[in-house]
Amino acid sequence: MSYHKKIIQKGILGKSSKIQEELEELLDAEEQSNKILAMCELADLYGALEACTKDYGLTMDDLKEMADATARAFQSGSRK
Repeated sequence: MSYHKKIIQKGILGKSSKIQEELEELLDAEEQSNKILAMCELADLYGALEACTKDYGLTMDDLKEMADATARAFQSGSRK
């Protein structure tokens, strides 16, 4: 038996399919109202994002830089 109630397709670490897998597992944890499992899935999602950024030759700092730029664009009103 698994932690998850749904069948979730396994992804490949370093590829977006792994991000999809971890996101689906997070959604399943939320549907179960299992906050601890959700926290574990958030950590796994972080790891999947980190591996994917490496596959692109980037770092999590690069990803944070872009996220900050997007936040600034929304705050300034240039993006809605």
